[in-house]
Formats: sequence, structure tokens, C-alpha cells
Amino acid sequence: MAGTFSVEFFPPQTTEGVDKLRAARRRLAELGPAFFSVTFGAGGSTRDRTFDTVMEIQAEGLPAAPHLSCIGATRENIRELLHRYREVDIRRLVALRGDLPSGMADAGEFRYANELIEFIRRETGDWFHLEVAAYPEVHPQARSAEDDLRNFKRKIDAGADSAITQFFYNVDAYERFVEAARAMGVTAPIVPGIMPIASFSKLARFADGCGAEIPRWMRKRFEGFGDDAASIRAYGIDVVTALCRRLLDGGAPGLHFYPLNQAGLTTEIWRRLGLG
Repeated sequence: MAGTFSVEFFPPQTTEGVDKLRAARRRLAELGPAFFSVTFGAGGSTRDRTFDTVMEIQAEGLPAAPHLSCIGATRENIRELLHRYREVDIRRLVALRGDLPSGMADAGEFRYANELIEFIRRETGDWFHLEVAAYPEVHPQARSAEDDLRNFKRKIDAGADSAITQFFYNVDAYERFVEAARAMGVTAPIVPGIMPIASFSKLARFADGCGAEIPRWMRKRFEGFGDDAASIRAYGIDVVTALCRRLLDGGAPGLHFYPLNQAGLTTEIWRRLGLG
């Protein structure tokens, strides 16, 4: 099936977490994703762990795409990271504004992601394929949907090649966002972000934190399972597989999975979709 299919990891904090991620990555690598992205903590709080995880992925011969956020960073910080990633032949970055860590008051030398993208292009030309974030259900800090869309277009105009969305379960929201972006002249691919569902309570916390909507019909069905983890898992696989199939049938240019450093659910959904 044509399209860009990819997977996101976060850098582990413990030795046990490192081992679990290695095991998950081995399983997911068998699916042949286009790349593995690795997140970057608020204000660069995971900088070294992100770099180490990226290096390990790259050393295994797998394509890695580090996240790079600019809030709390200096131009020299970013320049150093760009140099390090070029030295090891990283060719794709996910360029983000990011969040300020709690207690940090200074946003640094960049305010917005488009400024980071402009800087990367000035420093490195076309070396990196630059991914940016998109929010079909509107960024939680945006003043309005229209303002959020204008911010998105600024990132594309600054030199981004493609976009990955926040996770969502409302296909209509994604389709409306893409249609609105196209009407503004954006031609870059906008790849849906997909969150497999292992725990409904954990999903609800994530959704509340990032402004993603869980449709009422879906929420009620999950709540009806109570503590039945097997039923939650099985229904979650069905729901997310159907979501992915509808997106691909509707012309989505790929899928980007957020498996939370686990392999099982993403592997099953990938298999059902016939992607590998």
C-alpha cells in the first residue's frame, strides 16, 4: 500500500525502559516503517536521551527522525544538534515549538516553530526532510481554529516538507483540516497521527492534556467494559483499525503511530491493514 508509515518512540528513563524499547523496536522494525521518530522533552529535558536513542536506532541500520523543539533553546544549542545529526547522516527531523518545562520562564531565542524551521533551512539548506505538527482538532493554546491554521501554514511556508498530526478519532476533523489547508495553498502531505488504545483511562488523560476529542459513542463503549482489559484491548484494535482504513481509503498519505514504546497493538493493526 502506497504511503509513508512510521512509528514514534520516547526516550526511556530507566535501564528497564531501554531494554523494553529495544525489544519493541525489534518487533516493529520487522514491519518496515519508513522511519522511527524520537521525542524531545520540554525545554530539551531529554536531549541526551533523545540523542542516544536516535544513535542506537541509526546504528541498527534503521531510519531515525529526531524531534527537535525550540522553546528554551538557543541558536547555538540547535546549531550543535544539527551538526551532530548531520555527522551521522540523519536526514529527517520533526521540528516543533515544544513546551516550557514547569518553572522555566525564558522561552529562549525562538518563539515559534516557523522560526526554528527558517533557522534550520538557513543552517543546513535542504539536507533535512522537515516534519512539523498539525492539529486537526485545534492546538489547545490556539486563539481560534483560523489562527491555528495560519500558524500551520507559516510552518509550511518556512520550509517544512510534510506534517504529522496530533492523534484523533474523528475522521471528519482531519478531513476538514486538510481541506482548509489545501484551500490556503498548502500542498505538503499531512499524515494522520494514530494512537492505539491499550488503556482507556490512560487514553483519556492523554486526550485531556493535548485537546484531542474522544467521541461520546467511543467513550461510552469503553466505559461499559469497566476493568475488562481484554475487551478494552480488543475493541480498541477494532476501532483504530477501522479509523486507519477509513483514512487510507479517503486518501491519507500514510499513518504515523504513537505506540508508547510498545509493539503489540501497532503490530496487530498494521497486520490487519495489510501494510507490511
